Amino acid sequence: MSLANTLSLMAKNLNTKSCFGPLAELANRVGRNERKLAVLLFTLVLAAASCGSPPTDPRTAIPEDALIFVETRDLGRLIRAVTEIPRFAEAAENKPDLRAIDGIEMAVAVTGFETIEQPVTDSNSVLNFRPRFVAVAETRLWNFQVLGFVENELGLFISEAYGGEANLEISEKHGGRYFIWLGQDGQKAFALVLGSLIIFGNDESALERALATRNGELGSIAKRNDLTEPAGLISGFISKDGIAQLANISGISLANRASDDADVQSFVARVLPEVLRNTVTEVRWTSQSVENGIEDRLTISTVNETGAVLGESMAAAEGGPLGLERFIPETIVSATRYNLKDPRVAWRAALMTAQRQTDELSGKLLLAFSDSLFEPYGIDNAEQFLASVDTQLITARFDGEGDRQVVIARVKDRATLMNSVAQELRSEKPTEAEQGTIVWRSAEGDVAMTIAGDVVVIGNPDAVQRSLESGKRASGSELPMSIKTLAASTAAAITIGGDSEISGRIADVLSAKRSNEAPIVARYTTETRINQKAIERTSVSDFGIIGSIIALFAAE
Repeated sequence: MSLANTLSLMAKNLNTKSCFGPLAELANRVGRNERKLAVLLFTLVLAAASCGSPPTDPRTAIPEDALIFVETRDLGRLIRAVTEIPRFAEAAENKPDLRAIDGIEMAVAVTGFETIEQPVTDSNSVLNFRPRFVAVAETRLWNFQVLGFVENELGLFISEAYGGEANLEISEKHGGRYFIWLGQDGQKAFALVLGSLIIFGNDESALERALATRNGELGSIAKRNDLTEPAGLISGFISKDGIAQLANISGISLANRASDDADVQSFVARVLPEVLRNTVTEVRWTSQSVENGIEDRLTISTVNETGAVLGESMAAAEGGPLGLERFIPETIVSATRYNLKDPRVAWRAALMTAQRQTDELSGKLLLAFSDSLFEPYGIDNAEQFLASVDTQLITARFDGEGDRQVVIARVKDRATLMNSVAQELRSEKPTEAEQGTIVWRSAEGDVAMTIAGDVVVIGNPDAVQRSLESGKRASGSELPMSIKTLAASTAAAITIGGDSEISGRIADVLSAKRSNEAPIVARYTTETRINQKAIERTSVSDFGIIGSIIALFAAE
């Protein structure tokens, strides 16, 4: 047997799906041509140098103590699911060419959060929280292709994300090619290329921990028995420690929106994280393409005691819609319908559950503070209001800031209802707008209430008027499809809404934003069901959670 035939036989045994695949085919073609033997040998040597180690499962490089973890088995398929949505085509100049990232497996871990204080005025500042993350991508490409991708495509993305040209330093480190980008604002990004593998992040210590995990020096999440194979487009989880840290961030954010009073802000920022930490044990997330867009499923696991209480008290009411949906105008930003066996019992159960997760004094303050959540609707006593209405009620928001909103319900006890609303409404003499419709307006003109038949609408006066006009619809056939979906749901809670900014922000990141006079509204529907083990949230939207993540990288 000649040397050429021997090489050809060896080539047949090479895995044609590996980086040697093209060489195997080449060997088969030229095996009969002795004059090309030297070229073949030289090519095989180059291939061995280029291919490096076999593919790495990205999970094996993610530390087991990751706070947040997400993964996809095909990055190109994931991003393509976003770019094929009609709303993207309306917002973007063109569709991006995603062939370079097809087949890339990627896992991302958030290892911590950095607090950044940014001054607004000489006396005030705001806190921003930047996640420390590391991404591990198995490209299955040749090393020279990976190096070109990191230096060019990834480098361009980093420069744009950092608001301008980023300085790049390249060196040999950790057995591979090491990249450091320094933005004009001082932010840094890091990448290490090992064969076909990329380890990338915005925190050098997180990158080094990922490398140590890959090398077996630290435990990886790949050893977790409860992690199944990723399903759909993307999947992930938030650990108990991750929930604790996100709870702290959420507490500060909500405190700033809840009140201008420093004492109230301090109370919310302290108690809310405590309640969440002691109630939620883990959050799981999966995402897949469906006919109407992208479906996200979140499973929020709760401690046994909490699950038992919430599962019983927040069960969905049986029966069909009560006709409240006809009062929802098409111009709303969002609307939520609650469908509960007993809204008052559900409210009390939620408060009692939260109260048990904190100290006695904070628990009492929490109960006293709870009624303030209903103040934007002109309601002073939440429990009395919920006792006066039927099993279903709808809240609707007419602007992004939440300044104009209403609550809609069917009245079953008018005397209790009147005792629950704000004193400034009760003290005013009602007027009859038309036969069977009575209107109350506060003296300041900031809140109004209308009772039309047995339906009450309370909140911002302009929003109340618009809701009342919508209630004159002759039949359900006149309702938009999204509102019909809300009416037909059997979930304990369902929210419909639209976002007029996300389409353009995603287009800005993945392509170029098209100049549009009219806003492009991306729609979403989220259903919430509660059982004794978890809170299940299923959302169908144009872009899904992955679209929201992409939008975060848009230029301000």
